Amino acid sequence: MQYGFHFNVKRCAQCFACEVACKSAHGTRPHVQEEPGTCGPRFRQVVELKSEEGPTPIQYVSMACMHCGDAACMSVCPARAIYRDPEFGAVLVDHDKCLGCRYCSWACEFGAPQFGADGLMVKCDMCIDRLREGLDPACVASCCGGAIAVGPVETRQNPVRESAAKRLAAADRLL
Repeated sequence: MQYGFHFNVKRCAQCFACEVACKSAHGTRPHVQEEPGTCGPRFRQVVELKSEEGPTPIQYVSMACMHCGDAACMSVCPARAIYRDPEFGAVLVDHDKCLGCRYCSWACEFGAPQFGADGLMVKCDMCIDRLREGLDPACVASCCGGAIAVGPVETRQNPVRESAAKRLAAADRLL
């Protein structure tokens, strides 16, 4: 089964609780704007999307590793340090095998693989230990607006696809 994160931008309160919870759960330093490069890896980031017409953010999107079905980071790893969890489909890293070659970071179009102070790759692990205990990942549990969910990709994507299909069908009727 393939699990994935699902983000509903309409429910996001722009509180950054997901990013803080992720940092806390993984014991990484908090993000501090005044000290670039000192915050350690950011497995989940709240990204500002801005309009070309001005500096004001138009939306905030909570981003993390997509745990892709055909993960480019897995396919380029010469040490086979990146693997898929058989139960949840999360893309994980075996730190004992990682060479620190950075091929994965070059291959990932989402920028998920990052490198820790030890030079080895780290990334969102979907809080796999929490999932195995029947708990939600830290980012999901902390989201006050319910904007982030995790679950089987097949069941989570159907409502989104259906909604998009209905909007497209309505737009076609207007033409």
